[in-house]
Amino acid sequence: MMNTFSPAYECMSRREPLPATPAEFRYAEPPGIEFVRLKFRVLAAVSTEWAFREAWRLFCTPRRLPRKKWEDATLATARAFRVPFEGGGLAAYEWNPAGQRTVLLVHGWEHRASFWGVFADGLVRGGYRVVAFDGPAHGDSPGRSTTLPQFGRATQAVADYLGQVWAVVGHSFGAATTAGLPVQFNQGQGLARLVLMSAPGSTPAVAQRFADLLHLPPTVMARMARHVREQHGRDAESFSLTQAAPHVRAEQVLLLHDCQDESVPFSEAQQVARNWPGLRFHPTSGLGHNRIMRDQDVIRTVVGFLQPEG
Repeated sequence: MMNTFSPAYECMSRREPLPATPAEFRYAEPPGIEFVRLKFRVLAAVSTEWAFREAWRLFCTPRRLPRKKWEDATLATARAFRVPFEGGGLAAYEWNPAGQRTVLLVHGWEHRASFWGVFADGLVRGGYRVVAFDGPAHGDSPGRSTTLPQFGRATQAVADYLGQVWAVVGHSFGAATTAGLPVQFNQGQGLARLVLMSAPGSTPAVAQRFADLLHLPPTVMARMARHVREQHGRDAESFSLTQAAPHVRAEQVLLLHDCQDESVPFSEAQQVARNWPGLRFHPTSGLGHNRIMRDQDVIRTVVGFLQPEG
């Protein structure tokens, strides 16, 4: 299958003008960031190792955001269960158990299964059995910190627990963990369909955005890179989706990314598309990093993509 990426799929090549960037897409630095930057300037001046340890802790610790009422409504329609995993069971949820094919949803950083509510509903209306889970240190699953490899092991645990999985939809960090390791599905036979949404193309680029936010010096970033090699036996770049294509077993892959994604630059999606033969690339405009998960046109596109051929 030929790669469906072409200049026609580039946002800047579209005939219609892009809308002005809404306020919600404009990056706003978090409150108190100057104090955090000062802290790391002092730590780095005293000891690179101290600065690295604190930076790594912060890098791997997601916030647990307060649950909203619409999330409770989403989970109220699901069957809750636990999947055995290191340190305790992962919180997992199932919608439409009678569906003929199973779609696994893998959430992003600081999200949780309930964030998939609108998307899960669309898949249920499409006739699918839908399963989502809270990753380590997220939602109602145990842990205070997590890494991409651990999140990937959690996804693997859920995949093994479920057995037969027709498709996976991963958003952001969830897409990176699913394809970047990659996770093995159906006893190594692979998936029929894989959907990657708002996915970072380069793992080192994610770390660099973190460093830029905190004004971390290159010495600290070099120490973080060495830590990844020591802990996992591979460079951070090897987890990047730009290098994932030869290792992912999926009959068809769909990549969705918004031109105005405020968290992951659209250019990273273009790089993934250029380096993934056979991938279908579907840009969107005006949805940003998270609203793409709730957009009805996106959901219809994914439901159509998931349908078996013939």
